[in-house]
Parts: sequence; C-alpha cells; structure tokens
Amino acid sequence: MAIEHDFFGLLESGPDGSIFWSETIEFGDQSVSVDLTAPDQDDVSPAALDVAAALISSLESVDLMARNAMVAELDDRTSEVIEYILQQQETFGEEISELLPVDQSGDVQIDIIKALQLMSMTILADEHGGTDPFAVLEYALDADQADDVLLVNLDSEGAVQSVTSAD
Repeated sequence: MAIEHDFFGLLESGPDGSIFWSETIEFGDQSVSVDLTAPDQDDVSPAALDVAAALISSLESVDLMARNAMVAELDDRTSEVIEYILQQQETFGEEISELLPVDQSGDVQIDIIKALQLMSMTILADEHGGTDPFAVLEYALDADQADDVLLVNLDSEGAVQSVTSAD
C-alpha cells in the first residue's frame, strides 16, 4: 500500500507497514536532514501529512520558535538548556568563542543558542493529535559532537512541548 500527498509525493510502505520519507533541506548556510516516519501507515492521517508539510515549509519560523523556547528556559538554572550550555562551555573552554557568531551579543548563553546548528527534524507522523512529540528538532553547537545535542519537541499544532538534552 501507499499514501499519496501533494508535498511528499507517493509514500510507499515497507513490508512491515511502516513509512519513511527523507530529504535534505537547505536552510540558511546549513543542510538540515528532515525525516518523516511512522511504524504503521494506517496510523497516518492526511491531516498529519498536511501539518508535517507545513512545518517543513516554514522551517525558518519553526527554528526561531524553538530558539525562543530555549531562551525562555535560561531563567531556570536547573533547565536542560542551562545544563547543555554549561557542558559546552566546559567541553570547549576558551575555544568556544570560535564557534559563536561574529556579531556576539555579550551574553554567552544567548550567543551559544544563536550558534546552535539545526541538524535534523524528525516528524513522527503517527503521533498527530497525541500527547507525544509530533516533531523533534535536533540542535548541536558542533556538528562533529553528535552526542551533545538539544532536542526541541513540538506537538501536532507546531507548539513547543519541551526542550531536552539527548542524554
């Protein structure tokens, strides 16, 4: 079986009924891996695919919303965003300034959030309308440090559910 969608084209299911779509999206000066997956195509509605297409099409505003959610967590000294920033400062030491934007704000925490690279977006199409994340954005300060990432979880309305580390 297969599902056809204007944005995704023909989504064919594997032998186990799962669907998978992958594309690399050029975003600013970086490439972002975007995956859509579901373990059972019967759990994927046309509305879920429409929301997924809208998120991908508006990746720039979704990225901005995710970064704003990270900034909002800076006031909570126990947040995973603060822990991630402290971990990156410890890992890179003085060399962290080489990873930060040229137009630094003077606030290292803000500059680290600005410097994060959006590595990937994974859309869990079968989670549309549920309480689990519908989309997960993966951010890293250094693309070569794939284990040190922040994850921003979005619901099926495109709103931020949570910001967590991959630990």
